[in-house]
Formats: sequence, structure tokens, C-alpha cells
Amino acid sequence: MLKLIKLEMKKYKMGGYVRSSLITNVIILGVICLISYVEKLEGTRVFEDYAMALQLIETLIRATFIIFAAVLISRLVINEYKNKSITVLFMYPINRKFLIMAKLLIIVIFTFVNIIAANIFVGGGFYLVDQFAQMVPDQLTLSGLGKHSASVVMNALAASCMSLIPLYFGMRKFSGSTTIISSIFIVLIVCQNMNGFTLNSIVLIPISLAVIGAITAYLAIRNIENKDVIH
Repeated sequence: MLKLIKLEMKKYKMGGYVRSSLITNVIILGVICLISYVEKLEGTRVFEDYAMALQLIETLIRATFIIFAAVLISRLVINEYKNKSITVLFMYPINRKFLIMAKLLIIVIFTFVNIIAANIFVGGGFYLVDQFAQMVPDQLTLSGLGKHSASVVMNALAASCMSLIPLYFGMRKFSGSTTIISSIFIVLIVCQNMNGFTLNSIVLIPISLAVIGAITAYLAIRNIENKDVIH
């Protein structure tokens, strides 16, 4: 399985996606710092405290990488079926289930790791900029940081699983655009922020979506032997 994952990562040049995620992180950091600083100059504050700032950062990052995962699903799975190139892969002496499982594991691990790394990068960068620009009228405490870190890990785990839900919609007609659009709907459900409240804060919702994502992956792997790839 590990060898399959390495081969798939090499085949799809995952280094390019890593660079894209780094650029995305820089953009998120730049936008948040710019808005916060401009608002400060105008006499208003975007964030009342660090809890609010870090929550918004985490929400933006989670939304970004759920959609990013849909792009990976489209590239690694959906396009393989759409272009019928996966029929060639199925001719090799490789278990079909292991092949699809390797692809999905790449997507889940990539999403989880990048959400964690992005929160460290953007959150840390925002904190350093704030030490000079004083954009947040509050001090970051160790207890607050610890609580936020635990929340980030749990949300990253849930997001990496629910990001597989678009696979179901994409596989219906082998459509990459449908895959990405369905991920946007998921983002609207769990990442919409209304005065500091998000549906993701209702624990049952992200857990339910994560379970649905895991079931979607299981069904995709279980049914792969009987999946018709010739259309």
C-alpha cells in the first residue's frame, strides 16, 4: 500500500499541489493581515480577541482545503474514469481496491496535514505581525492556544473525512465540476460564519458529515470490482 501511495504521488506530481497550498497560505495570511490593519487605521477592530481571530483563520483554511480536496478527487479519481485511463491501470496485477484506497488515502492525508500546517503557518504569521501592528486588543494565552490547537486537530480530522463526500456526486456522471461544486456546498454548510457562530460548532454536524465521507470512501472501494469503466 505504501508503495502504491508513493507511485501515485509521483505520478500526479504532488509537489506541485504542496507549492499551491503554500501560496494559498501566504494569500490567506496577507488578506487577513491587510484587512485587520486597514480596519485598525480606520479606528475599528476586526477581531475582539485572539480566540475570534484564530477561529476565523481556522474556518478559512478548512473551507479552502475541503475544496482543494475536491480538486484532488477530480484529478486522481474522476478524470481517470472520465478519460478511461483507469482501465489501463486495472490491467496491471494490482488489486483494484488497493489502488482506489491509495488514491483516497493520499487525499485524506494531504487534506489533514495541510489544514494543520496551514493553521500553524497562518496563525503563527498573524501573531508575529500583530506583535508589531497591534491589530488585536488582546494577548494570546497558553490555555487559549491549547484549546484552539485541540479544536484544529479535531476539525482537521473531520474535514479530511467529509472532503470525500464529493466523490459520490462526481462518480455518478464522472464529472469534475460536479465534484468541486458539491464541495462548495459542504463548505457553505460547515464553514459559514454568522457573528462568530458556525454550524461546525454543533458537534453532531461535522461528526455526521465525517461519517458520511468515510462511508462514501468505503462504498467506492467495496464496489470497485463491479464498477463499469467503459461508457
